[in-house]
Amino acid sequence: MASRNRTEVTEFILLGLFNWPEMQPIIFVIVLAMYLVAVIGNTLLVIVAHSDTKLQTPMYFLLSQLSFIDIFLTTITVPQMLVHTMSVNRTISFNHCMVQLFFFMTVGSMEGHLLAAMAYDRYVALCDPLRYSAIVSHQLCLRITLTSWVIVSLNSFLYSVLVTHLTFCGNQVTHFFCDITPLLQLSFTRPVVNEMLIFTEGVAVVVSPFLFILGSYARIGVAIARMHSVAALRKALSTCSSHILVVLLLYGSVIRMYLRPSSSYDLDQDRQVAIFYTVVTPMLNPLIYSLRNQEVRGALQRLGKKLCISGNFQPGSQANRKWQHIS
Repeated sequence: MASRNRTEVTEFILLGLFNWPEMQPIIFVIVLAMYLVAVIGNTLLVIVAHSDTKLQTPMYFLLSQLSFIDIFLTTITVPQMLVHTMSVNRTISFNHCMVQLFFFMTVGSMEGHLLAAMAYDRYVALCDPLRYSAIVSHQLCLRITLTSWVIVSLNSFLYSVLVTHLTFCGNQVTHFFCDITPLLQLSFTRPVVNEMLIFTEGVAVVVSPFLFILGSYARIGVAIARMHSVAALRKALSTCSSHILVVLLLYGSVIRMYLRPSSSYDLDQDRQVAIFYTVVTPMLNPLIYSLRNQEVRGALQRLGKKLCISGNFQPGSQANRKWQHIS
């Protein structure tokens, strides 16, 4: 009987961000603008990190990976939400929902692992600068990135498989994408195993990078305190402030959303918090790193100059034709 009831749910209805039909056009315009800023800003960071010779360092390799993750994270959820916002049909097939759940959990967890790797990079740069190039290398960053992808993918696959075996008592999801929390709330049976995994695997995959970040900054703080130097403190703040702000933005919403008992879930508030880490945070990350980082600003300026020069002197350009006529 449970299996038959589960197979009856062949699609879900995503209720969206708000239950106010008159607000849908305004929501569409605002979210679309933020999505475009997030994609364009993170794409520019990826381009300059891989094309500018002055940014060919492990730190900017990790930053480019974080920007790639932000593009992927917001693209998994936002385009679908925009289509549903202006459409009467808000259904998503069961299989498509499970695929979206898998990729969202994978990419979301991967962001925390990258921030932990960036915290380690900052720790070595500030506490052991003479051996930085020997300790932190592109090969190490690549190994950390690939290992993290394997860990978060396996964890997300386990979650997705468990969700497919739940018995659902309806198909209306109080969210704008398929997330683990509203799907658990929609389950007919109490998903004890899933909840246990959230507080065990969730701690291992989500909280452990956060604890590693806290440990790295605690050691940085101890090292700076021993120096009794205002200059060292200023250098630490200028080096780590952007990263700390991004960590607070991410983990503030993640802890609020997932690391609490299911009895305290408020799905109406949760889907509004979800828009923060699926759209707002990916939009703010490139702004934070570009506005507070002179090297990134310089790389963006050099990229802009290259684009202007190539546009003015390409063979078919109007300026070039005018120059040839004068000659």
